[in-house]
Amino acid sequence: MGWKSLDDIDFTGKVALVRVDLNVPVKDGRVTDATRIEAVLPTIRHITGQGGKAVLLAHFGRPKGTPTPEMSLRVVLPALSAALGAEVAFAEDCIGAPAKRAVSEMAPGQVLLLENTRFHAEEEGNEAAFAAALAALGDLYVNDAFSAAHRAHASTDGVARLLPSCAGRLMEAELKALEAALTTPDRPVVAVVGGAKVSTKIALLENLVAKVDHLVIGGGMANTFLAAQGNEVGRSLCEHDMAETARRILEAAQETGCAVHLPTDIVVARELAENAAAETLPADACPPDAMILDIGPETVGHLSQLFGTCRTLIWNGPMGAFETPPFAAGTLAVAARAAELTRAGTLVSVAGGGDTVAALHAAGVAGDFSHVSTAGGAFLEWMEGRTLPGVAVLQS
Repeated sequence: MGWKSLDDIDFTGKVALVRVDLNVPVKDGRVTDATRIEAVLPTIRHITGQGGKAVLLAHFGRPKGTPTPEMSLRVVLPALSAALGAEVAFAEDCIGAPAKRAVSEMAPGQVLLLENTRFHAEEEGNEAAFAAALAALGDLYVNDAFSAAHRAHASTDGVARLLPSCAGRLMEAELKALEAALTTPDRPVVAVVGGAKVSTKIALLENLVAKVDHLVIGGGMANTFLAAQGNEVGRSLCEHDMAETARRILEAAQETGCAVHLPTDIVVARELAENAAAETLPADACPPDAMILDIGPETVGHLSQLFGTCRTLIWNGPMGAFETPPFAAGTLAVAARAAELTRAGTLVSVAGGGDTVAALHAAGVAGDFSHVSTAGGAFLEWMEGRTLPGVAVLQS
């Protein structure tokens, strides 16, 4: 494991700086989805339950180093207090006199939210003086923001180098799940990679073909691979200029013994619309004026059978245009099969990425997966085999 957890630290009478992800969706001044807030409650409650003081560090939006009223973290305060069931104090800045004063006024068991760390350009620059100013506010550091761990910022990296540090409950769950899925998995391992473009996931595919037993490619990415094999893809989303890259990945998979699974049948339509007339065809029979928008039932059946032979599943990206019925069927059916096997205890399933999480919720099975990551970029970079600064620093 290599990093400490909350259970290794005594928070009694201590001020804990807790890096959390409160970058939640807001509309008309109200939080519309409190999932990320709820995810960090176990860590906060553990600290306050021991009589510690939890001082929350977070960013909100991209203010680019300038205080921006519409990106103030004050907007999440009501939702945070409601979720916690206790009043949360707020400091007008994350360093300096306002922050020091707010921390000094805290009683054991209380929670304080500091203003947006990205109101200071030194945050993203990971400048030593800014990290030191943050660290001066606390006795301990807890990182519970895996979703920000791929950035070497002052609040994710710099502070951790200056204070005794550990992972929060959410961070711990993410790391254990990803370690079980990629580092020490039960085999066979199948990775499902979907989404629009091969160009955004080259490193991911190259890493996976060397680590997994089966690689399933879906979504717009599959069109690029089908075209690279000489198939007609009509007006489908396709990166024809990535054909050589696709062929190189297929060759690499052959060398490592990784079986690549592409659609064998497709659902096509002339327009991407809810009531569009759709038809199912063999994968090599897309009409010139049509678009491939989902995998067909034959492919669903094949993947359902494949999942039954595997012990570990990693999923990033939908199989088709799942946001638009009737092109959600393939993604939802495959998700339901993975959930079924997970419930039966025969499959460890780990999923991440915004579209993936949305698809699992649409299928009603997000709660059945072994782990659904709240992270986007960090989850993807972990799958690519990169070192995440916010994780590495906890291991040093």
